[in-house]
Amino acid sequence: MTDHEREEPQPRLRRRAQGELEAQVLAALQSAREPVSAAWVQERIGGDLAYTTVMTILTRLLAKDVVTRERAGRSFAWTSASDEAGLAAFRMRKVLDGESDREAVLASFVTTLSPGDEQLLRELLGRADAEPDD
Repeated sequence: MTDHEREEPQPRLRRRAQGELEAQVLAALQSAREPVSAAWVQERIGGDLAYTTVMTILTRLLAKDVVTRERAGRSFAWTSASDEAGLAAFRMRKVLDGESDREAVLASFVTTLSPGDEQLLRELLGRADAEPDD
């Protein structure tokens, strides 16, 4: 038996769930006190994540208006475009967008709300209806 044959098998890297990587990138940006580079984000997330993967995720989030960027020398500095509540809402929309029966998902969600949360949702929907369209 050769040395190569006696080597322990390398553990397979766990594949991230859909949206998990975006959530990690957003969490890293949310923790930043100022605009940061993609390399900074990559360092905070850690693991085996390639720089190009971080750039791809940041670019996708930019297209969704979840992050902003500004020129910083020859590259960009990235910032979360929303606070924690906005990021939670983004994640909720992402889950909803991944489902084929939106009505069933929303109905199931609403029926599990506490009476206080249900009332708050009704008030928020009422306010949204009352606001003039731009």
